[in-house]
Amino acid sequence: MAALYVQLAKGSDFSPVLKGLPDDLCQCPHWGYVLKGTLHLRYKDGREEIARVGDMWYTPPGHTAWCDEDCEYIEFSPEHDFNHVIDHVRKQIQT
Repeated sequence: MAALYVQLAKGSDFSPVLKGLPDDLCQCPHWGYVLKGTLHLRYKDGREEIARVGDMWYTPPGHTAWCDEDCEYIEFSPEHDFNHVIDHVRKQIQT
């Protein structure tokens, strides 16, 4: 498993850097815990959830996320799947 501590500024949105993945969505499952702010999650079927401070969450493959306020969370993901997504995100940021 890969463990990650994430700090996002208000207005951060993963959707643009996920373009080019299947369905333009993250295909890696994640388990997390919100330390600060809120994390908005949207799934392939259009369903949305909000994870708030103190919430534990799970996102299956086929999702995106954004935040409307500064947000901090800890995330755990299968390392192989995570590496595939993060490599894609790095390429998107470089272009």
